[in-house]
Amino acid sequence: MTTPSTPASNIPPGPAGSGAPVPGASGLGGGVFGGAPVADQGLPRATVTVASYPDYAAAQRAVDYLSDNQFPVQYTAIVGSNLRLVENVLGRLTTGRAALAGLASGAWFGAFIGLLFGIFSDANWFAVFFSALAIGAFWGAVFGAFAHAMTRGRRDFTSRSSLQASEYAVMADAEHADAARQLLTRMNWQASGAS
Repeated sequence: MTTPSTPASNIPPGPAGSGAPVPGASGLGGGVFGGAPVADQGLPRATVTVASYPDYAAAQRAVDYLSDNQFPVQYTAIVGSNLRLVENVLGRLTTGRAALAGLASGAWFGAFIGLLFGIFSDANWFAVFFSALAIGAFWGAVFGAFAHAMTRGRRDFTSRSSLQASEYAVMADAEHADAARQLLTRMNWQASGAS
């Protein structure tokens, strides 16, 4: 585990200290996209890095430890820095595999439509459900194969993308930073077996 560090100059301020306007922060209604009213944030609060960790799980454990020890975690943030996009290649994609994936998603959609029609139909419920499932599976396979064929071999693989940070900083408001550092130092001492 990484020990708490001093503020790093390459880590941007957390959400509480970014100074960026909060949509809908007038306290008179929801944000830009609706939702619950947002309280007036007032002046931006200064944030300080209290610890840095190499992975998100360690930073999450640190904030959980703070919470378990009655620290006001609403004044903390986990900030990832040096983000990069990682695309893991899962395997080769053929027209057959694309059709099979389309068949599966089409079957799910057909099952959903079959349930809706089956609930509101006087006809045989099972016949309506399985007919919609079969039709959805057929057209899903057709569209899956067609969509893959239209790429003309430019992307013959499946992959999964994720964002990864090289470092995760636990940040706290300046007025709570010393208490957070003391708790995290105690957590690291306990983890190392020191008394």
